[in-house]
This record gives sequence, C-alpha cells and structure tokens, in this order.
Amino acid sequence: MGNEGVRKDQPAMAAGGGTQVDLPELHLANRLDRDTSGVMLITKSHKVAAKFVRAFTDHKVRKTYIAFCVGQAPEWRQITIKSGHGRSKFGAWRVYAASDVGRKLPGGSVVRDMQTLFEVLSVNGHGCSKELSAEEKIVVVEEKSVVDTNNVEDEILVRAYPHSGRTHQIRLHCQYLGIPVRGDVKYEGVYEWKGIKYDGHELHAESLSFEHPITGLPVVLEAPLPMWAIQALQPLPC
Repeated sequence: MGNEGVRKDQPAMAAGGGTQVDLPELHLANRLDRDTSGVMLITKSHKVAAKFVRAFTDHKVRKTYIAFCVGQAPEWRQITIKSGHGRSKFGAWRVYAASDVGRKLPGGSVVRDMQTLFEVLSVNGHGCSKELSAEEKIVVVEEKSVVDTNNVEDEILVRAYPHSGRTHQIRLHCQYLGIPVRGDVKYEGVYEWKGIKYDGHELHAESLSFEHPITGLPVVLEAPLPMWAIQALQPLPC
C-alpha cells in the first residue's frame, strides 16, 4: 500500500469564460492490481492519506475480496493459509515457506509474512453443499504445493480476507491451494474456459472497513459485485 499523488500540472479551463480552475490534489490510499475491480480509497488531503497508509500497514483496515476460481473443489468451507512472500531469483512474486520469513533474498529484499482467510461461497453454482467441513482449516506453508492445478473441473467462488497486504497475495494463495483465479494466466489460471477466452483475472475488491481518521466513527465502503460474481451466487436447486 502507498500514497501516490494524482494531479494535473496545468489547471483546467472553465467551459464558459475561460477562467482557470484549480483542481484538488488527490491521493491514493490503497492500490489494486491491474484487472482487479472494486473499492479504491482516494483522499483530498495528504495528511489523511498518510493516516490511511499507516492504518493499512497496521492491519486496522478490514478488506474483503471475491474471486472466481477454477480448479479442484476444496473439501474445506474455511481455510487460513500462512506463508512467506517474496520474489524468486527470476524476479516473479512467489509463495515461500512460513519458516523463511525474515530470510534475505537476492537483491537485498527479505521474505515477509503473508496470511489470508478464505471461505467458499459456491461450488459449481451451488452455495449449500453439506459435504464441506464446517471446521476451519489452517495451513502453514512449509513446502511447495502438491495440488494439481491441471485438474480444472470445478468453478469455485470464494471470499478472501487478507490479513496482510502483499503484492498479488490472494492470487498467489489461490494458486497454492490449487484454485487459481479464472483468467489469471500469470498464476496458472485458465485462459479459456467453456469456450470463452478471458483477457483478465476475475478478482474483485468487495469492501473496506475502517475507523474514520478524523471522527473515529466506523465506515464501510462497498463496491457493487461484477456480473460474473452475481451469476455465480445465484443459487441452483440443492
């Protein structure tokens, strides 16, 4: 997360008399991956943006995401995955073992902790499966995933609650669990599915919850679900 000034160097011209209008300076308090839809937080104050950046860093902002995944249907209803996060020797982001957290990597960076809670919302259009275990499962990554991501038979809609905010975190953890995000070819997601080709991954930033930096009151920001999520949530007969 970071703050990034968004402004125009030249003031805008009014449509009528040509009077110059000073545009406000805007700041991004959070960022989304390319192709990821959903909530973005923009402030008009640099100081407020800095407070939000600190809140994200201190895990005081609750985030939820929706992802459409294709892979092997999970046996769990909820799962928490804890791992390391860093770049490979080729520069790509990857999942490391939890025990690697703090280890130095080539280039001077270090492996950082990464944790995500997932819950299954639907499998193949059904959101009421009784076969999934109600007990939350916890996975602490200590070795390379052995899940066969080529077993692409099922459609799984999940909600993700990232505890940390690492780059590509949800996409990496979905790949590790054997349910890569549809269209996310960078992390083994299918490019073509049921005759349709996808030019971007189906990941949506659903909500942000936090305390207002000035008033201290609770605030919840939600973005409308994209059509692919709405369709997957429409219940089929059980």
